Amino acid sequence: MIRRCCSRSLQATAVGARLLYTASYAHPASLSHQPRTASFGFREVPEEEKERLVGNVFTSVASKYDLMNDIMSGGLHRLWKDRLVSKLRPFPGMQHLDVAGGTGDVAFRVLDAVYRCEQSGILKKSLDLEADDETRVHVCDINPAMLEVGKSRAKEKGLGKAKSLVWVEGDAEALCYNDNTFDGYTIAFGIRNVTHIDKVLSESYRVLRRGGHFLCLELSHVENPIFKQLYDFYSFSIIPSIGDLVANDKNSYQYLVESIRKFPRQEDFALMIRQAGFQKVDYENLVGGVVAIHSGYKL
Repeated sequence: MIRRCCSRSLQATAVGARLLYTASYAHPASLSHQPRTASFGFREVPEEEKERLVGNVFTSVASKYDLMNDIMSGGLHRLWKDRLVSKLRPFPGMQHLDVAGGTGDVAFRVLDAVYRCEQSGILKKSLDLEADDETRVHVCDINPAMLEVGKSRAKEKGLGKAKSLVWVEGDAEALCYNDNTFDGYTIAFGIRNVTHIDKVLSESYRVLRRGGHFLCLELSHVENPIFKQLYDFYSFSIIPSIGDLVANDKNSYQYLVESIRKFPRQEDFALMIRQAGFQKVDYENLVGGVVAIHSGYKL
């Protein structure tokens, strides 16, 4: 009797297993398939569409990008970038990668710091920049229009032919560099616009050498309730209007404001950086959390 019951039980199990296999593998078309989406501001769009939409935004605002940053932040973005580079502590011979930095704002600061005479505090001439054979600051941006602005600014600064500056059109989620290439990695106001933040962090970890420093400057989240109300009013009511007046593009700046609110909070983003492999992860809030600088090391 026991053997007969076991036999029936085994037969039933085998039938159930065949049905499960059939349902899972034999007819995949019958399974519901939802396309993966990503946030484009407050909208959810197919992942493959987000890159195009973001590209359109930055192509549209490229020529006015730095001017708009000055107006929107009251010039504070310059101090924030100075703080970012001071935490990086550039040095002669450094191999550095600045991602999503097409206009060159951070890259120029890194070079200034590398070539600044410590005692006099005077920047060396562009002739010295060209003569250097070791220091390299790579500016990687997916948007060619932003890169063209950066190259034009480099020429204005006398750095058009500087060997220390390398301009690369590339994707932060799939960098074209070998493992363990750079001493430093910065990304300023760029990571919230990518489709997969985790891939960007993984790539940044891959291309950094042991001891390499990751730094991210990004618009973040204000905690103080009263300040947050003022900040929200300014963000949603004033910034798009400024974008319309100065850059003739209200929609792009509406997206940029919305993208800030969709970006992970400071602690959540710090956790993502740790999960990518970085150690000694911390962050510094500036202006009450309007922006934050996140830091981590590849050890």
